[in-house]
Amino acid sequence: MATYLVTGATGLIGRHFTQLLLDRDDTERVVLLVRETSRDRLAELVRQWPHPEKVMLVLGDLSAEGLGVDAQTREDLRGTVDHMVHLAALYDLTADDEASIRANVDGTRHVIELAADLGVGCLHHVSSVAVAGDYAGVFTEDMFDAGQRLVTPYHRTKFEAERLVREQQDVPWRVYRPAVVVGHSETGEMDKIDGPYYLFSAISRLAGLPNLPVVGPDIGDTNIVPVDYVAKALLELVGTEGLDGRAFHLVNPEPQPVASVYNAFAKAAGAPTIDVELDERLSRGLVGLAKLSEHVPGVSIARDAVLSRLGIPPVLLTTLTFPAVFSSAATRRVLARSGIDVPPLERYAPVLWRYWREHLDPFRAREHGPRGELDGRRIVITGASSGIGRATALRVAAEGGVPLLVARRRHELEEVRDEIVAAGGQASVYPADLTDEESVRKAVDAMLADHGRVDMLVNNAGRSIRRSVRLSYDRFHDFERAMAINYFGAVRLILALMPHMTERKFGHIVNVSSIGVQGIAPRFSAYVASKAALDYFSKIVATETHGDGITFTTIHMPLVRTPMIRPTKIYDAFPTKSPEQAADMVVRALKNRPKHMGSPEGYLIQAAYALAPGLVDAIAYEGYRIFPDSTAAGGTGRLNIGKGERHLSRAAAALVKLTRGFHW
Repeated sequence: MATYLVTGATGLIGRHFTQLLLDRDDTERVVLLVRETSRDRLAELVRQWPHPEKVMLVLGDLSAEGLGVDAQTREDLRGTVDHMVHLAALYDLTADDEASIRANVDGTRHVIELAADLGVGCLHHVSSVAVAGDYAGVFTEDMFDAGQRLVTPYHRTKFEAERLVREQQDVPWRVYRPAVVVGHSETGEMDKIDGPYYLFSAISRLAGLPNLPVVGPDIGDTNIVPVDYVAKALLELVGTEGLDGRAFHLVNPEPQPVASVYNAFAKAAGAPTIDVELDERLSRGLVGLAKLSEHVPGVSIARDAVLSRLGIPPVLLTTLTFPAVFSSAATRRVLARSGIDVPPLERYAPVLWRYWREHLDPFRAREHGPRGELDGRRIVITGASSGIGRATALRVAAEGGVPLLVARRRHELEEVRDEIVAAGGQASVYPADLTDEESVRKAVDAMLADHGRVDMLVNNAGRSIRRSVRLSYDRFHDFERAMAINYFGAVRLILALMPHMTERKFGHIVNVSSIGVQGIAPRFSAYVASKAALDYFSKIVATETHGDGITFTTIHMPLVRTPMIRPTKIYDAFPTKSPEQAADMVVRALKNRPKHMGSPEGYLIQAAYALAPGLVDAIAYEGYRIFPDSTAAGGTGRLNIGKGERHLSRAAAALVKLTRGFHW
């Protein structure tokens, strides 16, 4: 019966190894070192593992002297630990020197200190084939420092950590060097994007293309093993006597060409496969040309931009292949009697791909349901109790989406929800005051708690103020109120949802703006300015979120017959869109996600102002003169030409027709 002390039990290899260890009959006790922040998580995992009664959790930290284990615990463990298995490390090619040294070098030094203090029977250190660096040729299990160059902080710190273990003389040791570790060959379980997984997003984008003959260069070999093989082999080697002072390669016996690895996953994804590889000389020439092109101004910037969109770190290009061939004959001889062997990648690649698509694909949030672009989408709609918001909510629900209804009055939202539910759809109600930060925060928290995600946002709620500036000299609050809801309210909600959308690598925001922003709308200095502010906020933020999958659409909406325009009686004589027609525009924006939508008249006005701003000012002044301030705004409400609010003169009617949908 043996006692084990294990670091890194929450990691990918650590979880699988510890489960197997607990299931062994000759395992008496397993002491798991865990940080305070991970204690609850590990305790929950242990409850799901075999024989949790064998487990003892000990608080500690790789960054602390002696791993931060308290004196009493060290006293209790001293002389009782047969095997200390050090799995904790920073397995990240993109990590910098400081983080890598802290975890891999300093952490290993502290492990050695504790192992010596406890007098453990053997220190088992899990290293990596990365210690071989750029060594070209056969790298055997008894080789270590062969003058190789170590190309990343990960390579350098794994080498230094293994050197510390080899050179210490306080406890017996063994070293294990896994190749690139991927998910479980039977379940696909994997905990993060790493190694070949970085290429999966690119392969996914190729899925569905015709599988025509593809020619590819021979760029070299890699070496991939599933985590269940590594865990089983490690357990067998740890428990076998007489192996101290040796290193073991947990690798695929034969190097795997990158092209064959790509083909295995491409077949699983339904993407085109490489049918013909170029010969080595031509391939080497192409690779050399690609490296030389990096020195051409702009090439590396463009390359890194493309890689960033695919989620591929540029460092992967220099670490994708192994110049070394890793000999594992000695390891396989020890494992021969156990029957533990590496399964062929072609057999389990579909399992890995399926797990990635369901759990790890950073862009999986972009997938919609079978009924169309909005099927299953959780879409926040502000101002949803009436007008454009209500009509949009009904359309979204009819398309299979789930509108999350936001407005101030609960009972009006509940009426919209009930109408949607009666028609067979789904909707949820979240009363909120968009001018109050705490109210918005509570609403967003409730949405995420209820639905787990928010896919899209329609900023439709707004406040319109039609009043000439001469009537606004003592009404500064008009401008404050317009900004409070039209600009600050929308921005407040965007900022509350953006961290969630960024994490999911997907989100689309539709801002219902105004045709008035495209032209010069007299009497709308408060309203149009607030809408223009949101337009430019979104334009700028869209450049910053381009790589996060968060996009914006601005709809310069023409005049719509809603309760918001009712106080302006002259609009009774204006041609307007119905709320349902406006909702059609919003739904198209949600489905197609264009940068901008508007009406032909709006684009014409925008172009006219760009080409002849003085002429547009003159025409706008005539509109200002003809169409008065409404009585609700403090004006007379009487047209300067014509027979009243509901009967436009020919001149007024012609101007309305020419600028159809414009806010006069």
